[in-house]
Amino acid sequence: MSEGNYNDLVLRLVEVFRGLLAQRAQVLDETGQEAAHVHSLLRELPPLSGGFSPSPHPITGSISKALGAGNEATAALIEAIRPLALNLPWRYSYAERPDAPGLAEKVAFAEVVGPEAPYLSQQLCFGLTLIAPGSFYPPHRHPAVELYFVAAGTADWTADEITCTQAPGSFVLHPSQVIHAMQTTGSSLLAIYTWSGEDIVSPSIYV
Repeated sequence: MSEGNYNDLVLRLVEVFRGLLAQRAQVLDETGQEAAHVHSLLRELPPLSGGFSPSPHPITGSISKALGAGNEATAALIEAIRPLALNLPWRYSYAERPDAPGLAEKVAFAEVVGPEAPYLSQQLCFGLTLIAPGSFYPPHRHPAVELYFVAAGTADWTADEITCTQAPGSFVLHPSQVIHAMQTTGSSLLAIYTWSGEDIVSPSIYV
């Protein structure tokens, strides 16, 4: 995939996501305020500093099926993700956990915009999360404010010890340092995520 083609596809993905953010920002709650903030930060793509190639992460074997688990509310976003999916920088960079064997093969992140992403930004992280079926992403927290948009797959999301089932089309907000976790069942979870705030560099801490 050439740099020009990739840039056009990323621009399309950002355009579709910004449309969803604009809709959510019309609801004047905490999630809507963060949606409006991210919408403004994604007004222009930062400089492209890295290339893209097919990812060796085993999670890529779940992508095709995951892309089929969306709904009408996420159809345009899924179609914007589809031509990029296998060439995104999927990785899992956390240490092995004795209580969660194989987690590194079941969870991956593909950061497109951020301090260490192909599109360099010190203000925002923007990427995708993919979690395989029947997987538990354990409780964790981080300084960044995190906004998720569920593109495909229904999963149980826990934050501050409250669990809710979130379907495609849902926005999920995790304020700074809020402990949260995700559990998938029969389908993969594919979601857009963003990090904003004063510290978008410090990684998640498992708790």
